[in-house]
Amino acid sequence: MKILLVNECSNLHTTLAKGLKTLGHQVTTISGGNGWRNYPRDISLERKTPSHFDGIRYLARLYSILPKLTGYDIVQINNPIFFDVKAERLFRIYDYLRNHNGSIFLGAFGTDYYWVKTCCDEKPLRYSDHNFGNVVRTNREALIDQQEWLGTAKERLNQHIATSCNGIIACLYEYWVCYQYAFAQKTTFIPLPIDTPLGDPSVNTVIPKPLKVFIGIDLERNAYKGTDIMLKAAEALLKKYPDRMVLKKAESVPFSEYQHMMDNSDVILDQLYSYTPSMNSLLAMSKGIVVVGGGEPENYEIIGEKDLRPIVNVEPNYESVYHELEQLVLHPERIPELKCQSVEYIKKHHDFVKVAMQYVDFWNR
Repeated sequence: MKILLVNECSNLHTTLAKGLKTLGHQVTTISGGNGWRNYPRDISLERKTPSHFDGIRYLARLYSILPKLTGYDIVQINNPIFFDVKAERLFRIYDYLRNHNGSIFLGAFGTDYYWVKTCCDEKPLRYSDHNFGNVVRTNREALIDQQEWLGTAKERLNQHIATSCNGIIACLYEYWVCYQYAFAQKTTFIPLPIDTPLGDPSVNTVIPKPLKVFIGIDLERNAYKGTDIMLKAAEALLKKYPDRMVLKKAESVPFSEYQHMMDNSDVILDQLYSYTPSMNSLLAMSKGIVVVGGGEPENYEIIGEKDLRPIVNVEPNYESVYHELEQLVLHPERIPELKCQSVEYIKKHHDFVKVAMQYVDFWNR
């Protein structure tokens, strides 16, 4: 098949493209590289700044490219805001793609109207980026998302796309459960693809002393993802156990540098408010790094995993992070088994070729 993957989110489309190409499909990716992360792409469409001048230049390049984005069997967009222009302009661009290609699919890969609305209103999750139980979160980042997606052109665009597209793919349990309310018949869950190493990666089974802990910080969404709380807990433990623990921080660095900084760590702290591991967590697991973060029972249930439990799950609060990380610092003998389980988990559920096959199967259905 001839496949077009539009825009990027945490290296998902780039990794999926590699899996699809391995299966023999012709794939084109177009994105701006997801900002400072600078993920690779076939067609680069990058808006340098939010200025009016750069907006005009971006739009002109987009319109010049559009005729080339036709004749594909499959088009998949990563979000209702799939190009860096206002929602009002994307109605016509989406309809153009839908009318000049075979089938078009929406990725439920991040923040959108159905995610924000469902978490704020129906609240199917015990906690999320937008609620703690029955209480709607009011931190700055959550309020910005609520203002942008509720009762706006973004909401109308998301509704238009979700209603008219051929199918919706959710990459996390959380996004899947939110889309079930309105589009259960056309929504599926497919795990995130991870570019797994060739052969069996060697896992260091030596008990780590000191424990090397890594945390990646997106300065723009620090509180939103709970990184501020996780970092505070880690720094407190580092002060308490300076001889038993090492802490490394990566702050808003490009993806290639982020991967390099992560290497040789024992533990990664990531995604406090998530039920499921993110792309960064899964990438770490593929390297034999233990994740402290989102690993709720629903994560294992949706993929049918009965035995492996490699993720050190935490509740969305300081005390839980502190406690679970302290247990690893005090009992590093747990680390080798968790590392081995992490690698096995990725090979079993997230191998990029296996995941690509699931996408092809859903697209064909």
